[in-house]
Amino acid sequence: MLRRKFLESTTVGLMGMPLLSTGSLFNHQNWIMKSDISLAQWALVDEVKSGKWKNLDFPKIAREDFGLNGIEFVNTLFEVPTEGYLKKLKANAATHGVTMVLIMVDDEGDGASDTSAGRKQFDINHRKWIDIAHYLGCHAIRTNCRGPKDADKKEALKWAIESYSMLLDYAKSSGIKVVIENHGGVSNDPDWMVSLMKSINHPLFGTYPDWRSPSPEFDNVTYLEKMLPYAMGMSYRNQPTEELTARMIKMSKEGGYIGWYGIESTGRDAIHQGISLLKKYL
Repeated sequence: MLRRKFLESTTVGLMGMPLLSTGSLFNHQNWIMKSDISLAQWALVDEVKSGKWKNLDFPKIAREDFGLNGIEFVNTLFEVPTEGYLKKLKANAATHGVTMVLIMVDDEGDGASDTSAGRKQFDINHRKWIDIAHYLGCHAIRTNCRGPKDADKKEALKWAIESYSMLLDYAKSSGIKVVIENHGGVSNDPDWMVSLMKSINHPLFGTYPDWRSPSPEFDNVTYLEKMLPYAMGMSYRNQPTEELTARMIKMSKEGGYIGWYGIESTGRDAIHQGISLLKKYL
């Protein structure tokens, strides 16, 4: 399906916006040369859902309440992303000098669906968010890739290769990166993720490591170490100790990562703590 034809048929109502006017492949304004700190919207999701503020207010919140230069959206918190709405969002970000970094995409399908129809729907559902990300000047969208419970990992790898190959083919004209966050299932297996990255081997495809907290079920330090060569973003979370937080920041720096650290620790106090730690160790 042609890009324009898809946009005319999608329900988000973008109304023929100049999607290819804000950048081209590998030429995004927010692919920064020095690491910086951004605010992940999910860190304040309770405030948004309670009506304390809306998505359009996010640039102001990040700048005035936290003094941050970047924001990372959650797609389910957009009210109605029409052209007029997105223009207001861009204007608000410009007014407050805030970079719109990426969009975390939820409830739009699984990148390792076990059905052909599911994989195709995953591709279709994410296309509009690629277009919206490009219009806003974001550099990436974040996707989920879990697979069915107890899925055979070799089969899941084939499914994911098919899904992401389709989506990356769509993304290449705008240069929007497609990243996977470890949100359960096969995406929690660092070796499986490395196999997927190597199999697709695309300059717009990468990882978005969620630091989480150490647990018997998930070795977050080893996971981060293995994801670093493919990292195109960081879902930063305060660790149980400052020493562990410092270690993970140091690992990221020494692993060659330069980019945004999106604070996703929940609540304002945790966000301020994260800002202090990142400024101290970056």
